[in-house]
Amino acid sequence: MSLRALLRTFSELCITLGTLIVLFVVHLLFWTGIKAQSATDREIDRLEAGWAAEPVEPPAPSHGGGPAPATPVEYEPGKPFAVMYIPRFGADWDWPVLQGTGTDMLKKGLGHYASTAVLGAEGNFAVAGHRRTYGDPFKDFPKLRAGDEVVLTDGTTWFTYRIAGKPYRTVPSDVGVIDPVPRPLKEEAAAFHEPGRYLTLTTCEPEWGSSHRLIVWAYLDATQSVTDGKPPGLHS
Repeated sequence: MSLRALLRTFSELCITLGTLIVLFVVHLLFWTGIKAQSATDREIDRLEAGWAAEPVEPPAPSHGGGPAPATPVEYEPGKPFAVMYIPRFGADWDWPVLQGTGTDMLKKGLGHYASTAVLGAEGNFAVAGHRRTYGDPFKDFPKLRAGDEVVLTDGTTWFTYRIAGKPYRTVPSDVGVIDPVPRPLKEEAAAFHEPGRYLTLTTCEPEWGSSHRLIVWAYLDATQSVTDGKPPGLHS
């Protein structure tokens, strides 16, 4: 084969490879996002339809992280049970929370670590979400700051958690971050030191990788019945 033929073949291979790379990027950036938007919309619609069909008497409101519902709650694996709002991420940011953190769950929304506390209860209610792909729910995770609100509803109650510090970078093996009282490997990073009603959010780090994790912790600041309207943080 002549040198000219070799160069032509090499050029064609480069063009083909480049096309495949572009198609892969389009898939990651756009197609998974479109699929995720459709999936999350369906999960939220399913939740709201269920709440409308079977309204539950809400518990008495509390403030300052006071008593939460004492009735035992069991979430069905793979099913949505709450919607999360983070005002820092924009007025249109709302994502369903499903039971479990498997791949299928995280394609439809955020995932609740099944081994952690239920929403509003004493302990650590821990939730994972994609940083990139499948709608990029936690794309702006590094922007979270102490005092930011994370608001959730289960159809009867609004739960307002308040973030206790800036995001903490760690490794995937640092599983103590979702303990009932979070115990990170770096002791100086611990936000809490005694039992309470906590929330942990986790996502991948770096933005397009998964070698590390970003974590934020929050504490339950207030609850109120959905019949009283939205919490102040969602009015803006």
